[in-house]
Amino acid sequence: MDAISYERAGDIGSALRAAQQPGTMFIGGGTNLLDLMKGGVERPLRLVDITHLRGLDTIGTLPDGGLRIGALVRNSDAANHALVRAQYPLLSQALLSGASPQLRNMATVGGNLMQRTRCGYFYDTAFTQCNKRQSGSGCAALEGHNRTHAILGTSSQCIAVNPSDMSVALAALDAVVRVSGPRGDRIIPIGEFHRLPADRPDVDTTLQPGELITAVDLPPPLFADHAHYLKVRDRASYAFALVSVAAALQMDGHTVQSVRIALGGVAHKPWRASVAEQMLAGQPLTETTLHDAAAAALTDARPQRDNRFKVVLAQRSIIRAVNQAAGRTGGVA
Repeated sequence: MDAISYERAGDIGSALRAAQQPGTMFIGGGTNLLDLMKGGVERPLRLVDITHLRGLDTIGTLPDGGLRIGALVRNSDAANHALVRAQYPLLSQALLSGASPQLRNMATVGGNLMQRTRCGYFYDTAFTQCNKRQSGSGCAALEGHNRTHAILGTSSQCIAVNPSDMSVALAALDAVVRVSGPRGDRIIPIGEFHRLPADRPDVDTTLQPGELITAVDLPPPLFADHAHYLKVRDRASYAFALVSVAAALQMDGHTVQSVRIALGGVAHKPWRASVAEQMLAGQPLTETTLHDAAAAALTDARPQRDNRFKVVLAQRSIIRAVNQAAGRTGGVA
């Protein structure tokens, strides 16, 4: 067993100073990190416990009417918070669809953003070909069993998917991630927080070394009345998405004033369906416009041998999620 040192940070400054030492990782709820450590995927030399940092475990309104969710807020607390349920139901639905109640009671918002892929080749160190674990070693999934893998934004280096449900909803809601680091504080739009694999699939996010997530900010609520998170999976409990869709609409009668659509389970990061949004905005929500938009969202899909079904599944999931968000429960693809 590897020796690991442990330190409990008393404030953000001490946490950031501790993180400057090589081999250091932050630990909050630990629901993903501890799994990775047990499997030998992550081998930190030092753990810095951030669970007692003041001010990071609260939810509060912002001057512009938006909402700030601290990085240490538990997933279950965020999902069930009165303001989140009333003003950002899309986020509440996404959080409640993830993991199990026991894990949601431990997992934090910041940790959820940082969780790593559940690709079996990544988790099983017996497979030496994994560019996410060892850059330049290859990708066993390309020629292996790749039913659950990515169909959008892939590269020749990696076809793993991001597992987070919460992040898909945050992508649709145009959230921003607040971080603190050695060079000060900064904000990262959620669409720029996670990376596509390109030639460095071992780097999941745009966080710089030593930076710590402190909060997630949501803009003023626009989609409280018409939002739906759809998660399609192999079983109804404790399973990751084959395809998920976060759909949020502003409606004027039968016309779509504005729309946000993000997909999960299909890419290395939450995938914003911008082309579909542009095709729907300002248009009557008809069967034709919705089917055309869903098809356009998957134009760039590059499926693998075992996951070609995901292209049609994603299209149908977009149609279903948008119809559900619009209150058209009978309009299912």
